Amino acid sequence: MKTPDELGKAILRLLAAPKYRPLDKSELAKALGRKSGERMGLNEALRELEQSGEIARIRKNRYVLPAAADLVTGTLQVHQAGYGFLTHEKPGEPDLFISAENTGTALHGDRVVARITRDERYARARSGSARPEGRVIRILQRAHDTLVGTLEQSRNFSYVVPDDPRVVHNIYVQVPVPVPLPKQPVRGDKVVVRLESWESRHVNPEGQIVEVLGPSTAPGIDMLSIVRKYHLPTEFPERVLREAETIPETVGPEMQEGREDLRSQFIVTIDPDDARDFDDAIYVERLPDGGWKLGVHIADVAAYVRPGGALDREAYLRGNSVYLPDRVIPMLPERLSNGVCSLKPNVDRLTHSVFLHISKEGGVRSARFARTIIRSAQRLTYRQAFEILKAPAADDLSERLHVAWELASTLRQKRFREGSLDLDFPEVKVRLDPEGKPVSLERIENDESHQLVEEFMLAANEAVARELKNRLIPTVYRVHENPDPDRLTEYRDLVFSYGYQAGDLTHRAELQRLLAATRGKPEEQALKIGLLKSLKRARYAPQPLGHFGLAKNNYTHFTSPIRRYADLVVHRALAERDQTRRPRSDMSHIVAVAEHISTTERVAAEAEIDAVKMKKLEFFQRQLDARDPQIFRASVIDVRNYGLLLELPDVLLTGMVHISSLTDDFYTFNVAQRRLIGRQSRRRISVGDELRVFVARVDIFKRQVDFALAEERGATKPERKASPKSRSKRRKRL
Repeated sequence: MKTPDELGKAILRLLAAPKYRPLDKSELAKALGRKSGERMGLNEALRELEQSGEIARIRKNRYVLPAAADLVTGTLQVHQAGYGFLTHEKPGEPDLFISAENTGTALHGDRVVARITRDERYARARSGSARPEGRVIRILQRAHDTLVGTLEQSRNFSYVVPDDPRVVHNIYVQVPVPVPLPKQPVRGDKVVVRLESWESRHVNPEGQIVEVLGPSTAPGIDMLSIVRKYHLPTEFPERVLREAETIPETVGPEMQEGREDLRSQFIVTIDPDDARDFDDAIYVERLPDGGWKLGVHIADVAAYVRPGGALDREAYLRGNSVYLPDRVIPMLPERLSNGVCSLKPNVDRLTHSVFLHISKEGGVRSARFARTIIRSAQRLTYRQAFEILKAPAADDLSERLHVAWELASTLRQKRFREGSLDLDFPEVKVRLDPEGKPVSLERIENDESHQLVEEFMLAANEAVARELKNRLIPTVYRVHENPDPDRLTEYRDLVFSYGYQAGDLTHRAELQRLLAATRGKPEEQALKIGLLKSLKRARYAPQPLGHFGLAKNNYTHFTSPIRRYADLVVHRALAERDQTRRPRSDMSHIVAVAEHISTTERVAAEAEIDAVKMKKLEFFQRQLDARDPQIFRASVIDVRNYGLLLELPDVLLTGMVHISSLTDDFYTFNVAQRRLIGRQSRRRISVGDELRVFVARVDIFKRQVDFALAEERGATKPERKASPKSRSKRRKRL
């Protein structure tokens, strides 16, 4: 009897044979000489091969190789407008466009099989794009079997409106719920519903309510719905907490053995004002030759989290910490994340250090790595560090910080000379009251204090990646592959529509020139976002494939092991480099880790963006409820025949001013000049114009805001929330 691996190879050989015709399970058993008593082994082998995408099942349950039937296996990414893209599982293959009507009953994140309906040549001839098109024919695996939404009721039935606008169907449910729940749901409650079998896109799916979160307007329910929507863990298992309790809260003498003692050095941390865990610290010294000595000291989480333990398994499952406006969902329990692993001032902490000797031109002359022990001399916030950098040096701390900025600015200038792209975005922090309600929106700039820390972390990450690559030690790398030229061509058309001239954007220098030309302009944000959508997404991989955005051949994540599992893996790999007798990490394990943490990172990013957007919308809705909306400055980033697309630069939010709300004149749309022109006043509103606006309408379900011009305030009455009846058909943005 063949082993499962041998049987799988035999099946693939049979399907690849030149004269093979599609066979079903029974016919395959005969062709492979399988006796009936051994058929269960065949069933399992076929199931595993289909799940892995190596074979595909077509009509009448016959099996073929995917390429032979123009089939592609991958993960479906659905857009708010209903269409989607199938991310090919084979590296280097283009995404497959799936129109809304061809997604079938597949949902965002599902692993599916799609048939190519229009290949690259047809697509290029029709639209100039090389992206092929396809149709989903089978769902291999649901991303999740539950959804979060709001319970609504009509006269005859109850239904749940999903929070995710990419799910365009309401879900029919039974109320009262037939299974026991602590509380029966009522209309307006946020609920978690488990989907039942859904066969046809032309009928609404059905499901069963399995959890009642509470009234949708109650404090904290919005963030709890985000937690459930993205299936984020809220509690650590008991076994994880028990293992964490065994870790001492202080660094004992036995843990200091074999470590380089740096407790006498003036080492500082620089973090956000509200940071609770500090996993990186720095030391900079000017050298007599005009260069610098840089020490980057990172919390040695690997000293406490052992491979295969309960803490390690839970950290792997979570993949990373998630930062929501009202809470942090940490990768590690608080005893580690805010305790013994956090580089608090004036206490001993175990660290893994990178020492770089950098020339006055910014080149790295030498790199050294060591397990160390430090005692941070001072904890600075970004705000404090920025104030010190803006004033003349007056004491030891300020002098050291000014020297550090000289090095950071040198590294930053060198990085951009070598082709790094300036894709930094400011951040908007949502400030909440004790009940979790948003009371202010604070824009946080990427100033010199942030750039100082960023450059030192980039230098350390690059040095570690180069060391591990040269030593041939398996690990995970942070990669950002070169963009698809066709996507850049599409982006170039967008650039032209804003009135900018652009050459061949496959040349890095041309991209840099374009970004410099848009800096400080009203359309800068829109064009940066457009560029990011045109580039491939950064991910983790077992090979050093380079980082396009940073213009680095070798790059990894080493500097945040408290909040990223990738960094913990890299720390362990770095510790292995001199232990040649010890078995090194298995490459198949590294591949699995890279894929998993790339997924958890995407989920965390989506949850964080969704949560911040929700709180911003709530902030504006509260202004509407108070009937005293605040006036904001806005920049016109696009003009369309139905109105103006605006961005509020102070809060980083986009919204529309509909042409129907412009009551001072009758406006017509000039297509060639992309502007609105008043028929009587001849007033012109174009891209780049600055306006003053106030919020006129908030649609929480669509995640949209409508504005009105402040000068039109007397003629435009702010609307209240959309009624439940208007919510059944909706879409989402980013």
